[in-house]
Amino acid sequence: MHIVDVAEFYAPLGGGVKTYIDAKLAFAAEAGHRVTVLAPGPEDRDEERPGGMVRYVKSPAIPVDRRYHLFAGVRCVHAALDALKPDMVEASSFMLGAVAVASWRGRVPKSLVLHADFVAQHPQTWFRKLLSPELVDRGCFWYWGYLGALARRFDRVIAGTRWMQARVAKEAGIAADMVPWGVDLALFRPEKRDEALRAELLALLGLPPSARLIVGIGRHHHEKRWPMLFRAVARAGRAVPLGMVQLGDGFDRARVAKAAAAAGNVHLLGHVSDREMVARILASADGFAHASRAETFGLVASEALASGTPLVLPDAGGCSDAADPAWGESYRAGDEADAARALIAFARRNPMALRAAAAEGRRTRVISTAEHFSRLFALYAGTLPPSTEAGAVELPAAGVAAAA
Repeated sequence: MHIVDVAEFYAPLGGGVKTYIDAKLAFAAEAGHRVTVLAPGPEDRDEERPGGMVRYVKSPAIPVDRRYHLFAGVRCVHAALDALKPDMVEASSFMLGAVAVASWRGRVPKSLVLHADFVAQHPQTWFRKLLSPELVDRGCFWYWGYLGALARRFDRVIAGTRWMQARVAKEAGIAADMVPWGVDLALFRPEKRDEALRAELLALLGLPPSARLIVGIGRHHHEKRWPMLFRAVARAGRAVPLGMVQLGDGFDRARVAKAAAAAGNVHLLGHVSDREMVARILASADGFAHASRAETFGLVASEALASGTPLVLPDAGGCSDAADPAWGESYRAGDEADAARALIAFARRNPMALRAAAAEGRRTRVISTAEHFSRLFALYAGTLPPSTEAGAVELPAAGVAAAA
């Protein structure tokens, strides 16, 4: 099967979308499929990969983050699809790339993969001090109407978390198949815990090995809400010995760096391209914390859980799929005081019991990347029945076994 993924937010220095699509290419190489990623870029260029290729189409850069580009129109996408002759086409954005796929006249199945939550990323973030998330959702009826109409032009819609599946069902009337995102279980493992590395990271914060080390991973973008989380970490640090290291970079780095400096117990490690080092840091931390309610993948929380690392998560967004009181704490999304409360409660729990519970969560809650793509490709091939009832999907038995 030749799948063309029209991926408007795929970029060499991208975040979760790039991680996900690179894993899809790797799986295709092993499973005998071919994936072509059609992405906007600074120039027309083909990049051969095991499992397929990335075809960049020359497109204008996004002014606020020049790592990313946007297709200049639908014609270039239509021409590329005509030349590529796919068996299946995916669109992984809600913008022009998806419109181009929906309007392409090719007679092959089309799938809309929900990679972003526009309302949570932008309007809910912009107006967070003025309006509740529920009021913002109601005010964005025009977007939900657009997304629902767009989805009806596709043969299938894919959500990667129960949170996102339920959200689009409620707000846009979309019946999406839920295919749980998988993680690289060979890379993210509890056995990579390194007490020397943990002590070294705590020393960067001026803290002794007896303190709790929290890690956060994600781009420096406004929807990630790092300043809010850093303020919560600072408040918690006044009650318990606790500090945080954060991995990531982005156009909002100045504001994020200012917030980290003000917190006093937060250290920015910047972008870490070495995935093995990321896995070691995750496994060596005492906890993983996140703040965004705009996650659709929730991938990084699953990677932390796969590393045997307990979680402190907001109660909204894709990361919430990984939450469980057995292996962590939850807090009201966007609520700094409640996030501080959750961090303090977390730091006062038995760390060995939390890690043991997280190890069990790895076995029962996390599936492998291969299991995710096996299920997705089987859905496309028609050998796996759809499951579009929001919140009703259980992890496939093979996935649970693969995670053990």
